Amino acid sequence: MNLKTRSIRSRFFHSLDSSTAQHRSTRHSQDQGEDSFHGLFSLMCLGGFFLGITLLRRLRDIVSGGGKKKSLYSFEEASQSKGSVAMASEENMTFKLYQNRANLFVKEYLLADSLIPYTSIISGMLVCKMVFDLTQLIGSNYFKIYSSFSKVQRIEWNNRAASTTHAIFITTISLYFVFCSNLFWDSHSPEFITVRSSSLSTFALGASVGYFVSDLGMILWFFPSLGGYEYVIHHLLSLVAVAYSMFSGEGQLYTFMVLISETTTPGINLRWYLDVAGMKKSKAYLINGVVIFISWLVARILLFIYMFYHVYLHFHQVEQMQPFGQILVVAVPVVLSVMNLVWFAKIIKGLRKTLAKRQ
Repeated sequence: MNLKTRSIRSRFFHSLDSSTAQHRSTRHSQDQGEDSFHGLFSLMCLGGFFLGITLLRRLRDIVSGGGKKKSLYSFEEASQSKGSVAMASEENMTFKLYQNRANLFVKEYLLADSLIPYTSIISGMLVCKMVFDLTQLIGSNYFKIYSSFSKVQRIEWNNRAASTTHAIFITTISLYFVFCSNLFWDSHSPEFITVRSSSLSTFALGASVGYFVSDLGMILWFFPSLGGYEYVIHHLLSLVAVAYSMFSGEGQLYTFMVLISETTTPGINLRWYLDVAGMKKSKAYLINGVVIFISWLVARILLFIYMFYHVYLHFHQVEQMQPFGQILVVAVPVVLSVMNLVWFAKIIKGLRKTLAKRQ
């Protein structure tokens, strides 16, 4: 669902180089924008850290009583044993104690039904931040071309790595729930498929929400360098739809169907990487264009047709959803389908130009 068809805009960067004073002023403002954004994002991550500290304190209060009993039990057992056997037994008891505490923390807090949406969103944002910084570190140390980029190009380089990571994750999860898991099978449960959910499905959607929040924040902060209004609209629709499905538990099947479209994102990002690396005339660039064409046709055209047909067959179940959920199930895929068709036409046009030049 996250589309990255942004071009280099070479004329924009050449115009920056035409005037030295303007170039310095622009670079200075970009530096300030980047520093301010990273500061804001770091504060958000710090808030997630303090939330984790709070959860750990609550966990300590719960298990402190049981922990004392288990520690006393371990001491008594160790005192009755002899030699290395006693030490091994004490170590095993200590290990099991911490293991039980960790399991309790994960089950009762991180994966508790009431906290999954929040922990998953924070996790998604933290992963985006980690991938962004890791890509910056790798690019500056192992890619010579990275140092020649402008600030905006470096930010987009790092941002596309985060979007690729999210695309691989959410595509894998979406394919699993739509085609492999029996959670949304008609014969699995008498419950309507429009209201079915699980802890894993909710967590996956929450992680995706965290990504969309991070990416939308970067697009708006550096607007329009990372994308125009069409990308803002795309991300807002995606964010609202995925967040509603995560919090309400409604329409998660159709949300995962739409999120399968993220399978085109790695190819789109690779095309941009090849472009900025000066490999636009390479064979890899041509093959990548063909792969984008095929994946776009399958994931963003044909799959959407299948989704509309599925909604039609189960429309009596869709009608049982909340009014806002019904609107999202119908309206958001329609708007995204129109945008996909427009961008698909541009992909065909670009592929034709590439093939014509090679002939």
